[in-house]
Amino acid sequence: MKKNYAFGLIGVAALLMLAVGCNKKKDGGESAVQKIRVAHTNYYVPYDFVNDAGESDGFEVAVLKEVDKLLPQYEFEYYPTSDDDLLIGVLQGKYDVGTKGVWVTEERKQKYVFPKNPIGASIIGIVIRTENADQIIDLPSFARYSGKLVPIGASNAQYTVIDDYNKVANPDAKINLIAGDQFGASDGYIWVNEGRYDAYVDIKLSFQNNVLADGAPYADYKDKLTYIPYKGIPTWPLFNKKHQQFADAYDTAIEKLQADGTISALAIRYFGEDISALLD
Repeated sequence: MKKNYAFGLIGVAALLMLAVGCNKKKDGGESAVQKIRVAHTNYYVPYDFVNDAGESDGFEVAVLKEVDKLLPQYEFEYYPTSDDDLLIGVLQGKYDVGTKGVWVTEERKQKYVFPKNPIGASIIGIVIRTENADQIIDLPSFARYSGKLVPIGASNAQYTVIDDYNKVANPDAKINLIAGDQFGASDGYIWVNEGRYDAYVDIKLSFQNNVLADGAPYADYKDKLTYIPYKGIPTWPLFNKKHQQFADAYDTAIEKLQADGTISALAIRYFGEDISALLD
């Protein structure tokens, strides 16, 4: 009786271990699966948003879903949220990773883990009056034309872009860069249109949504303002400081997706162009 009882306990233990092992499998994998809480902004079309079906959508979300397929040791869960909640949540560990069209800054590098590879890009350039389009065709010609650039907040990543342009690319033909207070996009469009300034640094997507799109809030400026692209700026996912290993796994996956054309195809699907082509 004692021998049978002992064998019975061993059998139950074995079944329990098997059940636990099965619960940890993902797509036939044998290793434990770690749940990853992915935060993304819920409004930033086409980067990250919630679609009409109530699903997490957008270019960066789509890229992360492809990354998830290549990492059987992880299982991603998506949480649409606000800018502030994403940044604070990733910092404090509420979320493991967040994506919202982020540009890298020295301040952010102190708070988060940045991977080696960006997730995408955004195009930055200047908005000018259309009447000046024959004289201003790029940033060097704007520097020659005028020093009247709408001031940029010193903590704004756009300030860093123009500062680098001056110091690295054009030390002898600088744009007159003035640090100013933060303001809304509408101020820049209005000030350039009125002639108060001659150019406003803006994201291409912002100009398209605010000026060119049907029903845009500044559609009246469509024929008065012109956008001149400068370059593509990498956008990055932000990882919690404890997740360097996860960030390394992301890098392995993203390099495969870049090599097989998946990311280019997704960019064309969401943006109508391969925005990474403008990256340095």
